[in-house]
Amino acid sequence: MAVLDKRTSQEIINLENKYGAHNYHPLPVVLSKGDGVYVWDVEGKKYYDFLSAYSAVNQGHCHPKIVGAMTKQAETLTLTSRAFFNDQLGPYEEYLTSYFGFDKVLPMNTGAEAVETALKICRKWAYEVKGIPENQALIIVADGNFHGRTTTIISFSNDTNARKNFGPYTDGFISIPYDNIEALEEVLKNNSNVAGFLVEPIQGEAGVYTPANDYMMKVKNLCNQHNVLFMADEIQTGIARTGSLLAVCGDCNCQNACERQETYARPDMLILGKAISGGVYPVSAVLADDAIMNVIKPGQHGSTFGGNPVAAAVAIAALDVVNDENLAQNARKLGKMFREKMQDFISTSTIATLVRGKGLLNAVVINDTEDSDTAWNICMRLRDNGLLAKPTHGNIIRFAPPLVMNEEQLLDCTRIIIDTLKEFEK
Repeated sequence: MAVLDKRTSQEIINLENKYGAHNYHPLPVVLSKGDGVYVWDVEGKKYYDFLSAYSAVNQGHCHPKIVGAMTKQAETLTLTSRAFFNDQLGPYEEYLTSYFGFDKVLPMNTGAEAVETALKICRKWAYEVKGIPENQALIIVADGNFHGRTTTIISFSNDTNARKNFGPYTDGFISIPYDNIEALEEVLKNNSNVAGFLVEPIQGEAGVYTPANDYMMKVKNLCNQHNVLFMADEIQTGIARTGSLLAVCGDCNCQNACERQETYARPDMLILGKAISGGVYPVSAVLADDAIMNVIKPGQHGSTFGGNPVAAAVAIAALDVVNDENLAQNARKLGKMFREKMQDFISTSTIATLVRGKGLLNAVVINDTEDSDTAWNICMRLRDNGLLAKPTHGNIIRFAPPLVMNEEQLLDCTRIIIDTLKEFEK
């Protein structure tokens, strides 16, 4: 450990390049410590974190309540597998279903696992409840989606980098344009074997593509009309990130999901991950009511680590923090402030053309082509100026700080971002 402590950032980067698979292209900064909205590199330089581990660290780095829950449980019982009951899972399942307003939850570990779980449940429901002939169920997805990188998921992705040379691909999916309710209606009218529609309320990886305000409600209504399951992937958008507990909550001011809110497009299946654990442990979940979830029987789906005691304790603490610290309300207020400040700059800028988003999930579109390195170079300069962000789709920079950020910190960050962008004005 003493040897590791003396290694420079470049030496550690060299180790990853030599011994690790090259499946990521990280910004060249080596982080060794995090606290709240800040991270530090191995040389001790301090940065604002404006990625939040792709919105997994909504509650801030190393939140003491969440870390405390993990540490306490890890010292008592870590894993039993689902071959036995454990004293944490049942209370967690009761807590989670009450928190989000569903009958049942199927616990998993990662976001991609949760998406795969939802797809399996949807298909089984289609055959056993809806009556679609076996192996003929179709699931609708949206162009530009990002639900993970498993073989099934990349089968319906338009990301050629994620797809190429990983085939053969899985059949059974129909892709339609995102934020196009007419396209969804057309497919539903002409395909009686549609089982479900899998969609992100905001497409984060696509560049924080935010649909029309009424899109989710129209999706919900169409799915109801055609007896099709509406599956909301809230892995990145959920847990207060967009200014509501869930992005499908629309503009409601409630802290918990509430069916009485007219803006709440309640999904038939809710897919959660990332910030459900506050970023300290892999936790994901699929929630649904009994009429859907009861199609799963013993031995038909599971995971050795899914529903383990540490995950249960961590997730309860992480969701408690969201309530106790009013993180949805804070994200809503600071997100509005961020977009207003950025829009003021963009109105006269030649380097940035658009800011979009909701809550504290936002993106700035850079005035260059997708194959340019301008956005990457801006992120490198942001790093030099003490703020960490990452490009997506070439010319888009995503800005998503921990939701524990305060107004003073946000204003300091907008200053850093604007000053940095000015260095690239054409």
